[in-house]
Amino acid sequence: MAKILHVEDDAELAARVSHWFSLEGHVCETAYTGSDALQLLKNFHYDVILLDWSLPDISGIEVCNQYRKSGGMSRIIFLTGREDVADKEAALDMGGDDFVVKPFHIRELSARVRSALRRPADSFQAALKINDVTLDVTRRTMIVNETDCRLMPKEVALLEYLMRHTNQVFGTKKLLSAVWPSDSGASEGSVRTSMHTLRKKLETAGKPDFISTVLGEGYTIKSTEEC
Repeated sequence: MAKILHVEDDAELAARVSHWFSLEGHVCETAYTGSDALQLLKNFHYDVILLDWSLPDISGIEVCNQYRKSGGMSRIIFLTGREDVADKEAALDMGGDDFVVKPFHIRELSARVRSALRRPADSFQAALKINDVTLDVTRRTMIVNETDCRLMPKEVALLEYLMRHTNQVFGTKKLLSAVWPSDSGASEGSVRTSMHTLRKKLETAGKPDFISTVLGEGYTIKSTEEC
């Protein structure tokens, strides 16, 4: 699962893109203006930003510029009707990672997103294995000692996030930002509830200590293995 922010003022296109990525198991949110996008980016983490060049208030280029200056590191794919080489250069020089020309086929955009997610360290493979626990993200299945256990979507997302960031401690607020859509109405209590059911399934599978609690700080998966 990846968390995607689509910055696009065309509501019909935004709905189509959001629907496609939700079918692929991702969380895709929409911001219809550059200002709204910058506000979301201040408060929430996203793995990929799909950024329209032409927005009703400030340009996508300026959104990218402000985001990068603030230290933002998420992958940015520009979406635009501009085909001039100079425009592509400007987008990439400003801190963009890729450039998709409108109109585009949704499957091409999906492939570009997959490529962007792989780039830093190939960290978005579909199957993760740590300490005899395997998570098949595509099948939403946890495998322990050759026994399969189906997980609910948020359980998958929580386990995936912790397995991709081993030996790091995350509080409920950080996990809420990383896994739930910002407009979902979920709370830190939602994180605790999903974490409780996930840990019960791990306990049933014989791995009660796979996710550790660091008192006063949050949750972590301790491992010396590469995921």
